[in-house]
Amino acid sequence: MTTLEYDRAFIWHPYASIKDPPPVRLAVSASGTELTLDTGAKLVDAVSSWWCVAHGHNRPEIVEAIRRQSEKLCHVMFGGFTHSPAVELAQRLAAIAPKGLDRVFFADSGSISVEVACKMAVQFHASSGHPERNKIVALKGGYHGDTSLCMAISDPDGMHTLFRGVMTKQFFAEKPACGFGADWDPSDASSLERVVSEHSGEIAAVICEPVFQAANAMNFYSPHYLREMRRICDEHGALLIFDEIAAGFYRTGPRWAHERSGVSPDIMTVGKALTGGHITLAAALASRRVAETISNGRPGAFMHGPTYMANPLACAAAIASLDIFEKTDYSANVARIEREFREGLAPLASLPNVRDVRVLGAAGVVEVERMPSRADIDRAIDAHGVWLRPFGNFIYSMPPLVSDSATIRRIVSAIADLAHAEPGPEPEDSDFHE
Repeated sequence: MTTLEYDRAFIWHPYASIKDPPPVRLAVSASGTELTLDTGAKLVDAVSSWWCVAHGHNRPEIVEAIRRQSEKLCHVMFGGFTHSPAVELAQRLAAIAPKGLDRVFFADSGSISVEVACKMAVQFHASSGHPERNKIVALKGGYHGDTSLCMAISDPDGMHTLFRGVMTKQFFAEKPACGFGADWDPSDASSLERVVSEHSGEIAAVICEPVFQAANAMNFYSPHYLREMRRICDEHGALLIFDEIAAGFYRTGPRWAHERSGVSPDIMTVGKALTGGHITLAAALASRRVAETISNGRPGAFMHGPTYMANPLACAAAIASLDIFEKTDYSANVARIEREFREGLAPLASLPNVRDVRVLGAAGVVEVERMPSRADIDRAIDAHGVWLRPFGNFIYSMPPLVSDSATIRRIVSAIADLAHAEPGPEPEDSDFHE
């Protein structure tokens, strides 16, 4: 059996059938913005391997940091131990986080950091004498991960509907409708205000992906919404959680997507680009008030502890990644990518199968009425040498932040090819490309 034959017969891939799996390509190496296949072909990684490879693949500084750390300490349980990479990374994160978010809980994936953030909010209220405040308010159109609570606070009509029976019931406000850059309409927050007001005695926190709802909606919305969210939370005694896993680290322009709003959360989650996409790591950052309230209650300890929490290799990679963020003018890079995406993708808006074109920072989205066929998607990937992974009704790119103009042009050409393609067959209920 060849590698690909074994893979097809025995290995599950994300959102895929093991009986009739979609074809996969065999990656053998990567460098910069490109992946190299076993055939020798190279593909531009136009989705940053699910939005995390900010500095490009196999960035020498990060690879070297992992190598150096591997010679000293690959892993030690964080229960009862600490180590220098974890301490340094916590200090570095606190220095760049919103003011006051200096209590750091390390997690081994973005989904886990969201679970942690929500558990912090629930335990905060329990420690304050209000254990009945144990529900989360989230936004329709949102996505926070595939673990249990993350599914329960992601779009209720999104990819997780099969598992409604095992999800705990949470509350949802309507998806923000006021687009990024549009005039603010105060009614856009009325649904959130109503939901929080009606259930304030049960609500521990409100959570959102600030400004950019990614994997369920590809929706860019007004920063003013976050100001209203902060006000509503304050008026009803709920905590505010910003999930910056996808949008953080300059993806939408500033370091944090919520910066344009001028408000800060009580808890913030970070991940994906934290290590430059070289090894998995995430974190939940909380305020002193949140941390001390939890610690002053019963049982005092915060009840969570992943096996690979603060893994030294991952912490070393993250420190090297933060070094690169500090010395690189990513704001300028992202502004250029945004301009090139706007210029290249805007003409596609007039195509009959295109519903909308929208761009923010280093994220370009073409929403279609119906997705082209799998065969057309594969043809465009191979023809342009650009790895795209459309899902739902979205043909999109979130390329490495180091992508040059020639790379962006290649990506735009591949997206344009797909936008011009004939719509594929009507999708089945189970068809999900992401």
